[in-house]
Amino acid sequence: MLIDTYGRVATDLRVSLTDRCNLRCTYCMPEEGLQWLAKPDLLTDDEIVRLIAIAVRDLGIEEVRFTGGEPLLRPGLVGIVERVAALTPRPKMSLTTNGIGLQRTAAALRDAGLDRVNVSLDTLRPDVFQAMTRRKRHDDVLRGLEAAREAGLTPVKVNAVLMPGLNDDEAPDLLAWAIAQDYELRFIEQMPLDAQHGWKRDGMITAGDILASLRTRFELTPEGQDERGSAPAERWQVDGGPHRVGVIASVTRPFCRACDRTRLTADGQVRTCLFATEETDLRTALRSGAPDEEIARIWKRAMWGKKAGSGLDDPSFLQPERPMSSIGG
Repeated sequence: MLIDTYGRVATDLRVSLTDRCNLRCTYCMPEEGLQWLAKPDLLTDDEIVRLIAIAVRDLGIEEVRFTGGEPLLRPGLVGIVERVAALTPRPKMSLTTNGIGLQRTAAALRDAGLDRVNVSLDTLRPDVFQAMTRRKRHDDVLRGLEAAREAGLTPVKVNAVLMPGLNDDEAPDLLAWAIAQDYELRFIEQMPLDAQHGWKRDGMITAGDILASLRTRFELTPEGQDERGSAPAERWQVDGGPHRVGVIASVTRPFCRACDRTRLTADGQVRTCLFATEETDLRTALRSGAPDEEIARIWKRAMWGKKAGSGLDDPSFLQPERPMSSIGG
């Protein structure tokens, strides 16, 4: 069991499969100049599956989320999913992706055992998409979303970040579109994860701003805490249901007390929090021949030292030096 000193138990593992991405979202990374991880530093497919197996079999992990960078860029992704699906007990598996390449891989991922996907899409306007991602791939994302829905990787969740002066007026339009397409929309407050450190607390679009905008067109009924559990998103029924919308307010409404996540970076480091400034090395133990029991002990010790909160509610919060692309969302 991965328990910390505050009594929280981690049952959800986020696995970053690569630090690379085929977009350059302004809130995540600079347009150029990032130093990618060297291939020998990345975990191999076998190492990833072994660590997940230890987490599932020995540490109580029940759900695995594959992230990046962009996980669809990992050549062995389908094989990794298939091998994890064969574990006993079998964990639930999901994937967070920008949707580029999902059109050609959705069916194969479903057949391998993937349960569902989260796709990032911040705007319905191709010109705004290009401004935000520095790439002209809006249609590819839309086709990827459709392929995921047709493959049965449901519920298909769409993650959107609103940025001042770019797409901050789109919340109602995004929700109307998501309802029409049968996607579940979740807005995420912009977090200080950009490598260029351009995030400003006083300029971000808050959960309150998002909800106020949505209520100009929709009636929102909050779901209770029992429905939310340890999920990061607060959810509301839209116009009485059945459709829902979520808001992940990591900055203004931190949910650290209910956190049930542990994170594995693409180069084999355990992170107890997305915003942690310290990591615990599992890769060295793996490659030095340590048995599964020793790796599990290292992982347990790392999680035992998890801090009470992320620090994002502190105005003096310092942004982590490691870019989001190498950590995983």
